[in-house]
Amino acid sequence: MLIEILSEDKSGAVVVERLARRITQIEGLDIEVNVHPHRGCGSLPKDMTAKPPKFASSLLDLLPSELRAYNKIYKGKDLILIIALDSDDKNPQELRQEVYTVASRFAPDIRSIVGLSTEEIEAWILGDRAAILEAYPDSREDVLDSYEQDSVCGTWEYLCRAISENAEELIDIGYPAIGHYKALWAENISRYMQPQRNVSPSFKTFNMALSTALKNPVPIYRKREF
Repeated sequence: MLIEILSEDKSGAVVVERLARRITQIEGLDIEVNVHPHRGCGSLPKDMTAKPPKFASSLLDLLPSELRAYNKIYKGKDLILIIALDSDDKNPQELRQEVYTVASRFAPDIRSIVGLSTEEIEAWILGDRAAILEAYPDSREDVLDSYEQDSVCGTWEYLCRAISENAEELIDIGYPAIGHYKALWAENISRYMQPQRNVSPSFKTFNMALSTALKNPVPIYRKREF
């Protein structure tokens, strides 16, 4: 079995990869995991059968094309394809279903899982408080206490205020400069993250989907809703 992860950025890539590896270990499996970060989330193309533009680099812009390629190459093989992205300001249920629909259309012969973090990947990071404190022992626990799990509230800003001494300065700078710090925080904290203690509802949905797929090699998995 092989797990391939398509993620929208480097921050999501490292978190999803490490959590996926630990979920496979919990299931007692030794599986190859590969991750492919993109440059942002983007949006699904209006014509999803067309060849993507020459310089397209975001996850959703390339997704139909990449799904066709995976289906052609891995048809009949034991592959789990994880599509990892943030919901941002979109309705998570609607976005999840939309991506599943696209996966079923363009890669009907392989198993696909949507790893959708509510608002941002930092929701999954904030779901494992112990990991945050292991990576950053001086974190502000009052900020962590005030965070409502999986709420749409400026999630990365919450994490920033909890772990960074110059949080407000970084928040004022914002994107694209903050991308470097988000990737650094994800790298440091994900080293300690454990699936079984994560309280993020959107992570639990992903955990259940991947655990089920690992236990069930039959492609009827795609017909289930998670």
